[in-house]
Amino acid sequence: MSLAGVSCLVTGASGFLGQRIVHLLLEEEKELAEIRTLDIAFSDEARMNFTNFKGQTVVKILEGDIRDATFLNSACEGVSLVIHTASIIDTLGLVEKQLLWEVNVTGTQLLLDACVRSNVQHFIYTSTIEVIGPNCRGDPICNGDEDTAYQSTSGFPYAQSKRLAETSVLKANGQALKDGGIFLTCALRSMYIFGEGCRFLQTHLDKSLLNKNVYLRISRKDALVNPVYVGNIAWAHIQVAKALRNPERAKHVKGHFYYISDDTPHMSYADLNYELTKELGFGIEPHPPMPLMMLYYFALLLEVVSFLLRPFVKYIPSTNRHLVILLNTQFTFSYRKAWRDFGYMPRYKWKEAKQRTSQWIASLIPQRRAYLKHKAV
Repeated sequence: MSLAGVSCLVTGASGFLGQRIVHLLLEEEKELAEIRTLDIAFSDEARMNFTNFKGQTVVKILEGDIRDATFLNSACEGVSLVIHTASIIDTLGLVEKQLLWEVNVTGTQLLLDACVRSNVQHFIYTSTIEVIGPNCRGDPICNGDEDTAYQSTSGFPYAQSKRLAETSVLKANGQALKDGGIFLTCALRSMYIFGEGCRFLQTHLDKSLLNKNVYLRISRKDALVNPVYVGNIAWAHIQVAKALRNPERAKHVKGHFYYISDDTPHMSYADLNYELTKELGFGIEPHPPMPLMMLYYFALLLEVVSFLLRPFVKYIPSTNRHLVILLNTQFTFSYRKAWRDFGYMPRYKWKEAKQRTSQWIASLIPQRRAYLKHKAV
């Protein structure tokens, strides 16, 4: 089943994942009728890539706010497929909770409402493993799947916002449309996404450059996770979009969430940073800066200080308890169900994903080194 003749809206299209989804759609689905790329703002690079596309698919750039219902109604008119990647990702608490809720939760609900009004048939939501955990106890999961029972207790705003948004998306499945059709939805719970353009990789690179090309040991070596390459999570969106158009496969996919991973070796977050740059001459500290329990209570102390200073100044700690647990808990998942229900298989092997990402990091090093040197002056 192809996406020939489909008019598709991709939200967050100027972002790390959104751009890759659009590029893969244009590369693989040459008979796609139209792609509407939506974001609050477009980088010059993204705008150039989209406007300079030479092919039969019409590419439109829609610049607007996900919180604007009127704008969303216009964006969804005449569309049959929506891929919703737009969200605010915040692991430190840098963003006010109200703004996080308005974009991640309310924005998603407004988009769902616009889809139903415009008779959009299919809706795919980019979720995250953080909707399930790790919980505040740091209970591990090894090769979990969609049926794995887990007591999720995370009260961190970002995780809560994504959980509520995902719930809204899955609850909307099966709604009757005015044209007699049925609204079908699903969600893809992605692992931590790495690849070219990943801002988290750039942040860790900056810190290592300031530390004489040595990465900080931000997580224990045995806190294994299975990150996913950006090209593979993008590919999963396209595969599930095709499945929703196939009546037989849609029976299994609609109303469900799926974990998406690939063949990236299981390793800690810190070791992923090192693995991607060791051929470039980078090293990694052998041990975390302090024992895990001490690090946890140090993060708690920073949170207390932040709370006490709130009436006078906004102080955002460099770490928090949620982040300490997230980085130091084994949390791995299988993509077996995605393979069984809609045929997802990683498009890029680990060797290629690593090579592409390492080359991108290598291209960044001179400019980041110059930027950091200038900043220090």
